[in-house]
Amino acid sequence: MTPTIELDDACSDRWTPDHKFCHRIVEVACRVAGLHNDVTISLRFVDAWESLALNKRYREKSTATNVLSFPIGWPELVRDTMRSEPLGDIVICPIVVEAEAKEQMKNLEDHWSHMLVHGFYHLIGYDHITESESATMEALEVECLKKLGISNPYLIV
Repeated sequence: MTPTIELDDACSDRWTPDHKFCHRIVEVACRVAGLHNDVTISLRFVDAWESLALNKRYREKSTATNVLSFPIGWPELVRDTMRSEPLGDIVICPIVVEAEAKEQMKNLEDHWSHMLVHGFYHLIGYDHITESESATMEALEVECLKKLGISNPYLIV
């Protein structure tokens, strides 16, 4: 299993993780989730205006957000013929991630790792709409982050 990441960084004025950092995080997330096929994701870092516009259009929320995921959802017959399954797009807003890390007193790189993992798990079908879904997704995230040497981000400090 190998992830391929197409990275588009539209925020050159802020610190954002490089391709190597993102690849390492997604590779661990794939292993923890038990994926066996090669996958491809598109990763885009956007400013607050673009995050706001996407969040408003697709989630009807009038605020910029940390991470948005847009799964492709290929039919199984098509997926079975692909060498690397394109999973979809993850959009992350660095200014929101920075503000959250500061507010929550978290290491910035650790919080970025969490956002990448969180966005990736949305791409492969996990969600947090119900309490049960939330518990399942959070447990997977915590396991993945632990393998990366990152503490449980859901614990109140």
